[in-house]
Amino acid sequence: MSNQPAFTRRQFLGTSLAMISTAAAVPIFLDDSAWAMADPDGRAPGNIPGTPDQRILVVVQLTGGNDGLNTVVPFGMPEYYNSRPRMAIEEKQVLRIAGADGVGLNPELAPLKSMLDDGMASIIQGVGYPNPNRSHFSSMDIWHTADTNGGRGLGWLGRAMDEELATHDGKIPATSCVCVGGEAPLAAAGMLYKPISFERSNLFRWVGRDLHPALGAEYDRINRAGVVGPAAEAAARPLISSANGPANQAAFVMRTALDAQLASDRIRGALAGDPLTAFPDSPLANQLKMVAKMIKAELPTRVYYVSMGSFDTHANQPNNHGRLLGQFSAAVQAFYAELKAMGQRSRVLTLAFSEFGRRVEQNASNGTDHGTAGPVFMFGDMIRPGLLGEHPSLKADRLDKGDLVFNADFRSIYADVLDGWMKINSAKVLGQAFPRAQVLKTKARV
Repeated sequence: MSNQPAFTRRQFLGTSLAMISTAAAVPIFLDDSAWAMADPDGRAPGNIPGTPDQRILVVVQLTGGNDGLNTVVPFGMPEYYNSRPRMAIEEKQVLRIAGADGVGLNPELAPLKSMLDDGMASIIQGVGYPNPNRSHFSSMDIWHTADTNGGRGLGWLGRAMDEELATHDGKIPATSCVCVGGEAPLAAAGMLYKPISFERSNLFRWVGRDLHPALGAEYDRINRAGVVGPAAEAAARPLISSANGPANQAAFVMRTALDAQLASDRIRGALAGDPLTAFPDSPLANQLKMVAKMIKAELPTRVYYVSMGSFDTHANQPNNHGRLLGQFSAAVQAFYAELKAMGQRSRVLTLAFSEFGRRVEQNASNGTDHGTAGPVFMFGDMIRPGLLGEHPSLKADRLDKGDLVFNADFRSIYADVLDGWMKINSAKVLGQAFPRAQVLKTKARV
């Protein structure tokens, strides 16, 4: 018999919630308790009725406000050079895009140019929204919630997962949305669904066994035996006596802990392997490497969310901005090379956005200040490749107080992704019907 003292209800609650807290938010509470256990092979997305066969969306957030004019360079517009005498990209350095007249790419975007040439990338020009907000926080919230009035406190992806729950009788895997980073973005927050978020896989685990061997043994007995539903609650009662609190509290904690433990085990197992191809050494590349490993392990995940920062280039922009663009494009190119090696490339659509662009004129610090519209990038076999839409005019009488006027609403892109790729009703998610941006190829649409 062990000499270890028995653990208490307080310890159980504390250690269970310690594990849950590493996920940033409690994974979805399911009636059947750890419902994902019913799919031990982790292939749920293709098995849920009405769900497109294992289609995945990856969202890349470029935080800080990417300077669209030095990304997609309008070298054919004299106003560009007149407005940026010290930091415009020289015409001879611009990477030319087939079929584009007077518009090219920053020279650091050679990997993205290669993907354009291979039909794997599209650039939607001049994306924004009415009455633009130049605050980082407010504008990012607008992109995250798809609400220009700031009245909806839930994210567009979170609402999409809520819609999935409604469609599939409240049963979708806890890992349906995985965010790689310090905290889950607002975009992924739903009313019912809460995403899994972690920065390092070793932190995303249950810590009970580290504190008490008996706690770990009992947890394994319940979890590993595949006990679910009422039986799991019965097994939990010796651990959390009803005399110390309501039985339903015990059931809630147990079911939540089981969901979180299963997600933790699957994710950490997926990330333990090595990639098939080489990735560059950058924060974004490392995040996308983790996403590729989880895709390879066939986790039941519909959405992955990653981010890259430092695009707020108020000063000394030329060197810093070019370096960031190089890291971004190299990371995405490596990600799709890995997906191709895995035989998974056709499953994955990637959307990359920033909360706003920069002003047309450079500032006195050799940088640019907060602006409005900018380019959005999409990657995959299923998109219409190339430069889409018109570049916003730089003529003085076509600007809004020195800023670009948008010509594509970002919610039209969301609508195309939701309706066309994920088969989720965009009007319900976005609160109204938006015309689809038609970025997806016809055969890719559901």
